[in-house]
Amino acid sequence: MSRRILVPVDAAPQSETALEHAADVYPEATIVLLHVLDPRSWISSDEFGDMLYADDVEKAEQEATDELLEKMTELADELDVTTETVTLMGRPAHTIVEYAGDGENDIDGIVMGSHGRTGLDRIFLGSVAESVTRRSPVPVTIVH
Repeated sequence: MSRRILVPVDAAPQSETALEHAADVYPEATIVLLHVLDPRSWISSDEFGDMLYADDVEKAEQEATDELLEKMTELADELDVTTETVTLMGRPAHTIVEYAGDGENDIDGIVMGSHGRTGLDRIFLGSVAESVTRRSPVPVTIVH
């Protein structure tokens, strides 16, 4: 049975580092590149405080996601590893853990980057990597 390693990716340089690490440690595995779109950031309000859904923001986010996954796939090709790409919507940490835990996806491990937040940023913003590590049903490797 071949291994499947989940590498959650975003536009941060740590995503490339995570992919490079996964390719180095698991060269025979299929690397699943997962990008999670968080629609909570697409909500805004008008001058009356009414909530507005920004369709143009969603379209721009999807285009950026397509470009990101194409860039990461090209890097994976250079690293000579097999990849699959997946785009999902939801809260990033929750969605990553849910995807990894779904038996149909057959994920053996997660390799992800850490943004290295410290101090108040870490307390207030939380850490996707930390949340995934605490809740993941499979082993998680965090790279800097």
